[in-house]
Amino acid sequence: MTEPAKPRRGPGRPRQDEADDGPGTQERIRLAAREVFAERGYDKTSVRGIAKVAGVDPALVHHYFGSKDDLFAAAIEVTMEPALVLPAIVGEGPDGIGERLARYFLGVWENPATRAPLLAVVRSALTHEAAAAVLRRLVLRRVLERVAADLKVPDPTFRAELAASHMIGIALLRYVVQVEPLASADPEAIVALVAPTLQRYLTEE
Repeated sequence: MTEPAKPRRGPGRPRQDEADDGPGTQERIRLAAREVFAERGYDKTSVRGIAKVAGVDPALVHHYFGSKDDLFAAAIEVTMEPALVLPAIVGEGPDGIGERLARYFLGVWENPATRAPLLAVVRSALTHEAAAAVLRRLVLRRVLERVAADLKVPDPTFRAELAASHMIGIALLRYVVQVEPLASADPEAIVALVAPTLQRYLTEE
């Protein structure tokens, strides 16, 4: 006797046993996305390719993360972990916040595991609006703007943009274009010179 045919899934609908995989599967997809985006860049990365690396059905990727752009944002966010670091940056008050922010930002870039996906997002942001939107949302809205808002200073958005321009400019010259002597400078020397400027942007009236 033949078994009854299983009901077909609609577009983007995983099987129930796939959906029940839960947070562990989501994290596996995020980490696979970070790896693939870092290796191939935004343009050459597909949801199907990420699903293959994660060992899941592509429909499950869409189920958890929606579009490729949303997955890109999630992959980059797991690299910077703003929800974890913001309390440490802001929690000790305004004194020294420029130094803490500079050290956090450079620390993420200096770590080879987190540098690769950030290189992917910065390079892609120069030519793709979707990647640029991710960079704006993550670096500006999720990190710097919240820092400035928590400090209760005037014009927090403008101040956050100034701080972002400073740090992203350093990232471009040091890690993407690799201009010397900045490219090989001691990170602590960079922090010492940059921190007072970030402090002024974010705290002075």
